[in-house]
Amino acid sequence: MASDPTRLVQKGKRKVKRVLFSRTAIIVLLLLLQLFYLLGIFGRLRSFLPYTYGGMLLLNLVAILVIVNRKGNPSYKLAWMLPVTLLPVFGIFLYLFLDYQLGRRLVYYRQNKLEKGLTAQDCQKAEVFERLQQKDAGLANLSRYLYQRGHFPVYQNTKVRYFPSGEAMFEVMLERLETAESFIFMEYFSFEDCGMWNTLLEVLSRKAAEGVEVRFMYDGTCSFRMPYHYADTLRAMGIQCRVFNQIEPVLSTVQNNRDHRKITVIDGHTAFTGGINLEDAYINAEVRYGYWKDTAVLLEGEAVRSFTSMFLQAWQTWKLKEETAEIDVSRYYPRLDSRESARTLNDAQDTADNRRPGGAPPADGIQPPDCTTEGFVIPYGDSPMDNENIGESVYMDILYSAKRYVHIMTPYLILDNEMVTALTYAAGRGIDVKIIMPGIPDKWYAFVVAKTFYPELLEAGVKIYQFQPGFVHAKSFVSDDDRAVVGTINLDYRSLYLHYECAVLFAGMDAVGDVEADFQATLSQCREITPEICRREKLSVKLSGRFLRLIAPLM
Repeated sequence: MASDPTRLVQKGKRKVKRVLFSRTAIIVLLLLLQLFYLLGIFGRLRSFLPYTYGGMLLLNLVAILVIVNRKGNPSYKLAWMLPVTLLPVFGIFLYLFLDYQLGRRLVYYRQNKLEKGLTAQDCQKAEVFERLQQKDAGLANLSRYLYQRGHFPVYQNTKVRYFPSGEAMFEVMLERLETAESFIFMEYFSFEDCGMWNTLLEVLSRKAAEGVEVRFMYDGTCSFRMPYHYADTLRAMGIQCRVFNQIEPVLSTVQNNRDHRKITVIDGHTAFTGGINLEDAYINAEVRYGYWKDTAVLLEGEAVRSFTSMFLQAWQTWKLKEETAEIDVSRYYPRLDSRESARTLNDAQDTADNRRPGGAPPADGIQPPDCTTEGFVIPYGDSPMDNENIGESVYMDILYSAKRYVHIMTPYLILDNEMVTALTYAAGRGIDVKIIMPGIPDKWYAFVVAKTFYPELLEAGVKIYQFQPGFVHAKSFVSDDDRAVVGTINLDYRSLYLHYECAVLFAGMDAVGDVEADFQATLSQCREITPEICRREKLSVKLSGRFLRLIAPLM
C-alpha cells in the first residue's frame, strides 16, 4: 500500500509526457512559434516607428480601405479592422498573410474545374421546374437561384424520411448499408474510436471484401482524436480513404475551412444527411451534455444525384498525389427516369426550334428504385471558396417568404446583421418565429455570444427556448407546414461562411409535417427565455459575450 502514491505519481508523469509529446501538442507548438516569429518581426519594426509614424497612419488607412471595399460580410470585415487598427503593421501583415494565400486559390481552382465536369450530370429537368413554378412560384424562384448559383436542381420522384434522433437514423443506416451492391460513399466531419464507428467499420470492411466499392472521407480535424495515419489502416481493409484538408503545422486560412458535411450515399439511389457524426454521443450511447438531440433525413430516388456529385467533387479536390487518373463519374449516377425527358431548365427557356440536348448520363448507369412522389426535393451544398452564401440565403428566403410560422432548431446563434434583420422582420410582420437552443451547451464561448443576441430578438417578437434535457445539435428550419430544411448548417459564422456544408430542402410532402411534429415535441421539453431572464444573467456572462462578439466572425 505504501507504494501506491509512488505509482500514482509515476502514472501522472507518464500522462504529462504523453500530452507534452503528443502530435496535438507539437502542432500547437509549431503554430505558436510561427505566430511569435510574426510578432518578432513586428517588434523589430517598432524601433522605426518614431520615424515612420505618418507612414504607418497612411498604411493603416489603405488597409482599412481595402478591407471595407472587399466583397464579403460586413461583420467579418469589422472583425478584421480591430486587429489592423490596434496592432499597426502586425495586424496588416497578419491579414495579408492569412487572407491572400496561394493554397486557397489552388483549392478554389480545383473545385471550379471539377464542378464544370460534374454539372453535365446534374441537369435540371425542365418538366419538374415547370410543375414547381405552377404550384409555388416563390419556391421556384429559390430553386432557380440554387441551380444558377450552385448547380443544384430541384427533383421529384424522391422519398424523404425524417429521423428525430441519431439512434433512430443509425438503425436504418445499418440496414441500408447491408443492401449495398455497387458502392458506398461516406463523408463526415467527425468520427472516433467508439461503438458506433466500430459497428460501421465492420459493415464497411465486410462490404469491401464482398466487392462493393467503399469510399470514406473525413475532415482533417479528426487527426486530433484518431491516429494521424488512420487512413492507411482503412486502406489496408480495402476501404478507399481520404482526409479532407489534413491539419498541418502551418498558419493558413485554408485550414480554417473545414468539411462539416455528413453524407452517406448507397448505390446512387439512397442517401443520408443531417447533423449526426459518427460518435457515440450522437446516438446517445454516451452521455456528454445530457440528452443529445439531433436530426437527419433519408432520401431515396433521383435527388440522391446531388449528394453523389457533392461527394465526388470533395473526393477529387483532395486527390492523393500519386493518383493521376480522373474518376469516370457517370457510372455512379442512376439513369434518368424514362417517364421524363432529359430536357433541361436552360433548354426550356430556349425557343421550341432551338433546343439543346439535355445531357443525360450514359445508359450503363444504375437503375433507381421506383419513387414516384408529388413533393419537391433540392439537396444543396455550400463552399467557403465561391463567395456565395447559399446556406444563409436559403434560410433567409424561408424567413422572408413565410406566411404563418418559421420554427428553427440550432446549436449556435452567432448571427450577422442580415440574419438578424431577416429574423426580426419576420417576427415584426406577425410570423411566429421560434428558435430552440441547447439547455446544456457544448461550447461555453459560443453560448455566451449567442446570449448577446437574445434581447434584440426577443424585443422584436422572436421567441427563444432552451432544451432542458441537454444539447440540441439539430439544424432544421420548417415553415407553414409546407417546406423544411434539414442538414449540417448552423446559425453561426463558421457554418454560414467558413465551412463546407450541405442540406436538403423539401416541400409538399409528409416529411415536412414530421419535422414540425418533432419541433413541437421538443418544444414541450424547453424553457422559454424571457427579457427578465436575460436581465438576470450574470455580469460575467454578459461581459464575456460582448467581448467575444467583437471577434465572433474570426472564431
